[in-house]
Amino acid sequence: MDARITDALTGAITDAIGDAAGQLAVTVSDGVATVELTRPDKHNAISYAMWLALARLMPVLAADDAVSVVVLRGTAGGPFSAGADIGEFRTMRGEPEGARAYGEAVEAGEQAIVDFPKPTIAAVEGFAIGGGTQVALACDLRVCAEDSRFGVTPAKLGIVYALPSTARLVEVVGPAWARWILLTAELLDAPTALRIGLVHEVVPPGAVLDRASALASVLVSRAQVSLLGGKAMVDRVVAGHLAEDDTVREIYHSSWTSPEYAEGVAAFLEKRSPDFPAARRP
Repeated sequence: MDARITDALTGAITDAIGDAAGQLAVTVSDGVATVELTRPDKHNAISYAMWLALARLMPVLAADDAVSVVVLRGTAGGPFSAGADIGEFRTMRGEPEGARAYGEAVEAGEQAIVDFPKPTIAAVEGFAIGGGTQVALACDLRVCAEDSRFGVTPAKLGIVYALPSTARLVEVVGPAWARWILLTAELLDAPTALRIGLVHEVVPPGAVLDRASALASVLVSRAQVSLLGGKAMVDRVVAGHLAEDDTVREIYHSSWTSPEYAEGVAAFLEKRSPDFPAARRP
């Protein structure tokens, strides 16, 4: 972590990870928080503890001004994630009550990424299967390698994909491809994922983390008040809220009264590039 990161943030991150210590790693530098899945021996399968940790961690990162962007990734070289930890299904999901509790933990972790107000990037190396694709789809932007593979495979397990996750899949790829993905449970290659809008960019193997880092740096350099407002507006449109109500007007007002707006106008008039990070500093 860089020198500007407070002990309070470090402690809050440690507390949030909790029982998932050794399975999740978080670093923060230059405005970017990187959340890494660190279970290479399990192909970065996402355990019950990890889902709960994500639900606690994302609000911590959202609340701290040292974090402007979050990148989610697997171990270097991949995979991103093999999905939910199937090894826990016979124990924690062995009975209907346990299956329901496990499903609630998965939904909480996924929803915490979706609800994160700042930009998120999924950096996908190798395969992202089941919960791996679920986590990637919860992010705003997705970059993958040319040899990456994606799949949502409940039909191979006899379970039903959760409604919020299905809605997100439909939002991203449309109902026709959502049906294909869920009904066949077959894997998609990177060119197909790009063609149907599942990912935004495909880059050569070995270049994913560099590209995600460069993209995160671009986002940090932008006016955060615009990114927060823009993300909120897209979410409202997707939810069908098209009226300019008091919430929307408050978003407008927050931008007009922000130091970033003042810096943007000054930079335009002075014919220079704006320095939004400097404008954000107290």
